[in-house]
Parts: sequence; C-alpha cells; structure tokens
Amino acid sequence: MTPIDLRSDTVTRPTPAMRDAMLRADVGDDVYGEDATVNALQRRVADELGFEAALFTPSGTQANLIALMAHCERGDEYIVGMDAHTYKFEGGGAAVLGSIQPQPIPHAADGTLPLDAVERAIKPIDPHFARSRILALENTWHGRVMPMDYLAAARALCDRRGLGLHLDGARLYNAAVASNVRAREIAKHFDSVSVCLSKGLGAPVGSVLAGTRDLIERAKRWRKVCGGGMRQAGILAAGAMYALDHHVARLADDHRRASTLASELAALGLPAHAHTNMVFVDIPVDRQAALKSYLGERGIVISTGYLPTIRLVMHLDVGDDGVARTIDAFRAFA
Repeated sequence: MTPIDLRSDTVTRPTPAMRDAMLRADVGDDVYGEDATVNALQRRVADELGFEAALFTPSGTQANLIALMAHCERGDEYIVGMDAHTYKFEGGGAAVLGSIQPQPIPHAADGTLPLDAVERAIKPIDPHFARSRILALENTWHGRVMPMDYLAAARALCDRRGLGLHLDGARLYNAAVASNVRAREIAKHFDSVSVCLSKGLGAPVGSVLAGTRDLIERAKRWRKVCGGGMRQAGILAAGAMYALDHHVARLADDHRRASTLASELAALGLPAHAHTNMVFVDIPVDRQAALKSYLGERGIVISTGYLPTIRLVMHLDVGDDGVARTIDAFRAFA
C-alpha cells in the first residue's frame, strides 16, 4: 500500500525527472560564487519576482533570519504576527542570533495583521524603545491568501511610517496560483521576499531570498555566519529549477484536492474547511490519538497535537486516489 503522508507539503520526494536534472547539474563552489546552477537559480528567482538579486539558502528559516538581520541592527524591532512562522516556529532566531526584538500582533480571522494595530505598535523615536524597523508578513498563512488590496495598504503604511516590508513567502506560489496572478504581482509590494522551493513545489532542499543588491550582499554575509554557505550546491539548485519549470501550475491540483477533501469530510459531519492546499478539520483532542492510529494502519499519516483542529496538507505526492482513500478511511472511522 502506497503511504499517504498528509502532515505537510515538506514531505515530497524528488520525481525521477527531477533526480535526473540534479544528476546532470553543472556545479562549482558556491561560497566562491562559482556554482553555475546556483547562479542561474538566483538570477531566475530575482527576475521572476522583480528584484535586483537573490540568494539560495538551505532553508526557509535561514532565509527569513538573514533577511531580518540584513534589514535590522542590534536593538531594532520587527513587527510580526503572533502566529507567524518567523515568530512562533523558527526558534526565536531573530532575537537569539540577531538581537532583534519581535513585536507580535494578533492575526485577524483571514490571517492579515490589522494595520491599525500595526501602526499602534510602531515605537516612537526614544531611547526607551527598540527601533521599529520592519513589518514581516506571511503569504500564505495557514493556507490563507493575503488580499492584494491589503498588501498595497501595508506597503503604503510602511512607506508613510518609514518601515521596511518583508514577506515570508514560503508558499508564495500557492498564493499566486490561487489569486490567478504572477508571483511578482505579490512580491512587488515588498522590500524582500523569501520563497520556499521544498514545499508544494517539491524540490528536496532550499529556499531563495530576493531583494535589492545591497540587501542580498548583507544577507550573504549573514548566511555564512549562520553556517549556510554551501559548496557544490548546484545539485540542489537543479532540483529547485526543475520545480519552477514543472511544478508551479500543478499547485492548482493541490488546491482542488484540498477543497474536495474538506467538502467530503464536512458531509460526514466533521467541521472542515480548506485554504489553498490545506484542510483544517475539527477533531476532539481525546479522539485524535485513535484517529491517528486508525489512519496509520491504513497507510495514511497525519499530525495531531494539543489543539482540537488537525491540518491535512495536499502536495505533489497526494493524487486523487490518495484523497479518495483518505475520505474512505475517515468515513469508516466516523
């Protein structure tokens, strides 16, 4: 029985064609700037997103961290969602390694940060306070797509108040496909954007940070300080290039499958809803262990925790048959 892993879109395996592209990659020492495939990937992402330069990193966590460190100095502050990945799920790196204070803001139901709350959080110029330097947004956030007019309003606020604007765009291409726009139409509102290539796009490793040439030069130094300087990284960059060539448009299939799964689970009486490639279903905490075991016996892997909602994620390795098997298993469990 082929396993169906619904824990995250990070669990994908490289396709045979992607592995072949990686095998044939032209490589060099990227720390010296001599890896042709890494250089090509960086130019491509910068061009696609409308920036001057880009930098390949081992992870999205590192891309976000070095972006914040490139934007800020010790004692500065970044304003961020209290459930944002950069604040809650990246080990406190900005504070621990960058001496950058986070100022968390509660999310609205649609995942946006209310801009009036953001503006109230901006500190006055006074030695008592950290210096508010940058606003960090996330798109998608828990699968939710940020509205285009909201992004424009956030940009206008940052311009008016002298803040930079960074996007954790780990799933930027999901947002672009769902919004039926090019990724650069989202990215144009930001001073820097990180995009993950190892989630829905299916590459095995890596994220890219894009921004101005000066910002990327500063980020490159911080990448080295954080241990992210890789050598013949073109083997990994080739997988990312293949993903950009072949796996962007198919994200719409993940969104469709998520919608189908949520609808069928709701029909079973389970409160469920979908946002892009993610399904959120309410399951009482005291039933989650039994559900996880039951599904596991049928080759379906899920994550459970301490909250009464579980997340099921569609990705490259979950097809229509996988969705059908999942629906049948939930039906039998219910």
